[in-house]
Amino acid sequence: MNIEARFYPRGTHLGLHVHREAQLLFASSGVMQVTTPKGRWLVPPARAVWLPPGIEHAVDMLADIEMRALLIPSEMLARHPAAPRLEKEFVVAVGPLLRETILAAFKPGLNSSQHPRRIALLIELALFELAEDEDAATFMPMPNDARARRVADIILADPANDSELELLAHTAGASARTITRLFPAETNLTFKEWRQRARIMAAVEVLGNGHTSIKQLASQLGFSSVAAFGHAFRQIMDMTPSEMMQRSDTENI
Repeated sequence: MNIEARFYPRGTHLGLHVHREAQLLFASSGVMQVTTPKGRWLVPPARAVWLPPGIEHAVDMLADIEMRALLIPSEMLARHPAAPRLEKEFVVAVGPLLRETILAAFKPGLNSSQHPRRIALLIELALFELAEDEDAATFMPMPNDARARRVADIILADPANDSELELLAHTAGASARTITRLFPAETNLTFKEWRQRARIMAAVEVLGNGHTSIKQLASQLGFSSVAAFGHAFRQIMDMTPSEMMQRSDTENI
């Protein structure tokens, strides 16, 4: 087991790679994006991403990141009572107890070589919290079908794109009916829900950087009003854009 604290400047890309250990990645400030074969997770402050051993993944820093990582050997994870619930990757909401557990692991002067038992106990507690706090709100599941994937890529490249489904489907070499069928079958979201989530994820990325007003952002993403944007944002993130901006300003290890 080990812990790592690193700073990554905005724009840093950690290409596809695999770790033998499980990882809990937490950005104490800034926003990162984690990509696995299942899809993309946006990880703003107050959330963390869990990666079991052997999961191929890439990490993109969408802002300057203060990264905190807990690295858990496979054998330690296998012995933990919560292990069966930690076999897949997911994002977690970092509640008060999990946050303080992570903070305690990175207390100045404390490291895994000098205080192995204390670090082990903190990791054991963190694993219990992970098993309870899964949060799929910032997950963008990606369809496997090549035609649906092309439509998804078009939207992700420009979330404000308001082209009709018929045009997007035609560009991808499919019918609107086919795309309408494929998205819920392969992502568990309707096309409309998936597109809305893509816009909200784009908003989370911008809000994490703190350089755009909510009014400007609502307009840039194609929402008819700030109220409509706020409603859509709350439906997915369970908080308003203003509340997320406040968290981004106050979350800091």
